[in-house]
Amino acid sequence: MPIIRPCQTDDIAQITAIYAHHVLHGTGTFEIDPPSEADMAQRRTDVLSKALPYLVVVDGSQTLGFAYCNWFKPRPAYRFSAEDSIYLAPAAVGQGLGRTLLAELMAQAERAGVRKLIAVIGDSNNLGSINVHRSAGFDHVGTLKSCGWKFGRWLDVVMMDKALGQGDRSAPA
Repeated sequence: MPIIRPCQTDDIAQITAIYAHHVLHGTGTFEIDPPSEADMAQRRTDVLSKALPYLVVVDGSQTLGFAYCNWFKPRPAYRFSAEDSIYLAPAAVGQGLGRTLLAELMAQAERAGVRKLIAVIGDSNNLGSINVHRSAGFDHVGTLKSCGWKFGRWLDVVMMDKALGQGDRSAPA
């Protein structure tokens, strides 16, 4: 039975392999060259240093996916808005794990003080990610047309967002 838990150092090799698959075969990320395990470890460290969630979904010793959020932009005024990232192993797609992982990420992000979660989805044809976010209550807020070039074609970026907790109904604490 899959469980969601905080990402640990021992998970880095498997999340690196999952992400490499998406870099090499997918349009959800606009990276062209897969990052190394050291790069992925540093990215995880960066997220955790900001007291933001970095999660994995595992079944026994097999990592099926990972999700995290990081500040949307580095300037202080953005400190309550974060961008989410979710990646599943190819064999784990279509099992509802993306929805479950996103739900837990939203809950933990809210506890960390995030008031707005933003999805920056590579490729307007990335219906899996768009539908996972829509089912979690995200609203489509715009499309940046033809802003990425990968696999010999122009790709859009779909922007979606969701208020967490009080959202903009009150000043942050």
